[in-house]
Amino acid sequence: MANIALTLLAQRDVSVDDMARLVLQLQLPYNPGLTLEVCRASVLAVLRKREVQHAVIVGVTLDVMAERHELLEPLGSIVRENGPLFGMDKVLGLAIVNVYGSIGLSNYGYLLRERPAVLKRLRGKGNTVQTFLDDLTAAIVAAACARLAHEDKDNAPGHEVSAPSTTTREAGR
Repeated sequence: MANIALTLLAQRDVSVDDMARLVLQLQLPYNPGLTLEVCRASVLAVLRKREVQHAVIVGVTLDVMAERHELLEPLGSIVRENGPLFGMDKVLGLAIVNVYGSIGLSNYGYLLRERPAVLKRLRGKGNTVQTFLDDLTAAIVAAACARLAHEDKDNAPGHEVSAPSTTTREAGR
């Protein structure tokens, strides 16, 4: 399933390396030792999640079907036009970022508002429909950033997790 999602993204000109570079750009101020390879691994880890794979498959398929005029109307026109009141593309992205909690959500909002070059490139590209693709890409990047932020926080000094010293039965006394 992960290979299918990766292939669909690649067919729409979205590469893991493009997403990893954006993750690096966004996270480097918070994690100066971060490398492109670590960011790439984080993007791939996000794409290994089944719910992410499903979101990519659904979203890209809807874009392709709208482009080919294979969606029933009025849905086909709605997806092709990608009007400001159509929010299903954002909702599909939320399914991805919710896997990584509130930091993923705030990263996603930032990416949708700022539209870095990688995402701008996906909007209005010739006759292709990319209504879902730009939001899915932003969501994958946001989730990869959140994943790295969680790892960095978990590995920071003073944030070690240790098992409680009492058993559950002793704690109840």
